[in-house]
Amino acid sequence: MKSMTCRQLAGACDLVFYAETFEDIASQSKKHGMEMFQKGDKAHLAAMKEMKSKMKTPDDFDRWMKEKRKEFDALPDS
Repeated sequence: MKSMTCRQLAGACDLVFYAETFEDIASQSKKHGMEMFQKGDKAHLAAMKEMKSKMKTPDDFDRWMKEKRKEFDALPDS
């Protein structure tokens, strides 16, 4: 099992996600992001805006995902 924080995944807080796979951790992060969006959390909304400004093309997002997957894979098991 590995862990990453919301902040490590371009979010705005230190909530820790735990998962065996990158896909699972990305799913948890997405769910958390949607919850924070629905709550109107200003810090998370700002982080989402920042992320969106960096993702001008689908290739940008794909590169970011590959980098985060590599970061996840390099983490030690918790």
